Amino acid sequence: MRREKDKMLAGEPYDAGAPELQADRAANHRWLARYNAALADDPVRWHALLRERLAAVGEGAIIRPPFHCDYGFNIHLGADVFLNFNCVILDVVQVHIGDRTQIGPGVQILAADHPRDPAERATGLESGRPVRIGRNVWIGAGAIVLPGVSIGDDALVGAGSVVTRDVPARATVVGNPARVRG
Repeated sequence: MRREKDKMLAGEPYDAGAPELQADRAANHRWLARYNAALADDPVRWHALLRERLAAVGEGAIIRPPFHCDYGFNIHLGADVFLNFNCVILDVVQVHIGDRTQIGPGVQILAADHPRDPAERATGLESGRPVRIGRNVWIGAGAIVLPGVSIGDDALVGAGSVVTRDVPARATVVGNPARVRG
């Protein structure tokens, strides 16, 4: 029988209340408390703390506290990635953010998903769909990126946009739902 964590990481329905996942979230909560308490003028300390928990952290990557995530170990940051204050990443599966991508304050990157059918949803099972954000992307303040979305290199996501579909490379998207502006 497969562990609930294995199911989660594979993007399959899983029980988020499984003891192993509760322990992983508790460990992440302790790490987030340390990270978010780190001195605001110490990016070297931030970087060292990020490397303790995240799957990959490129040189020069910075996340300004406060920062919130489910697990941390599914987050991959490229070189010189910048996340501004109060970003949320629900990383039940892989979230990749490419080199030189800049993310404004209050952005939510949501890889966690739930069944659409009410009876299925009532079972409490969850799932996830990976999110990929390319290189040199700009995501404006308060934007929301939904599960399974890919954003191509050099794209721009306007502030407050809700990204429900893949964004082509070099495209600018705005609105709710986000649409290519051109």
